[in-house]
Amino acid sequence: MDASADDLLSKVCFECQLNRGCCFAAKPPLTNERIKILLDNGVSGELIEFAGYKRLKVKPDGFCVLFRTWRCGVHLIKPETCVAGPFTFDLRGSILEIYLKKKSICPMVELLKENREIFERLLTLAAENIMKLLKALPKDELAEILKIDEPETELVAEIWLQDWSSCC
Repeated sequence: MDASADDLLSKVCFECQLNRGCCFAAKPPLTNERIKILLDNGVSGELIEFAGYKRLKVKPDGFCVLFRTWRCGVHLIKPETCVAGPFTFDLRGSILEIYLKKKSICPMVELLKENREIFERLLTLAAENIMKLLKALPKDELAEILKIDEPETELVAEIWLQDWSSCC
């Protein structure tokens, strides 16, 4: 992805955040490794809660506790689902289903659909981060996360998790 594409995606994210984008009501799941990374980088443990799964809290205004001055305060170390961006997931047996949020939720979707190269690169990045998350989460926490309904999405990929049943 070239710098101009990256700049364009960043601009779309910024403008979207002004209208309560993906950081609004976000409660991204956290692995123990991600918690350690956040803590090692100065994030207070008080910003993390357990409500069926380990996750970041939400501020009284509805935004993620790490959302500051219209952007992520820990962009370079943000949670896996935040890196996945407009992609989300579900599990059906040993199949990881990757969904893309609808344009009504994320204006970046329109840009992704117009540029197949950017779409494929972000989809690959999202899938890699989601798989890291799946492997690191305790089964009971993953079960809670999978209960979260994500309407206004469309299935864009299915990935066979060969060793899923033996590892989890």
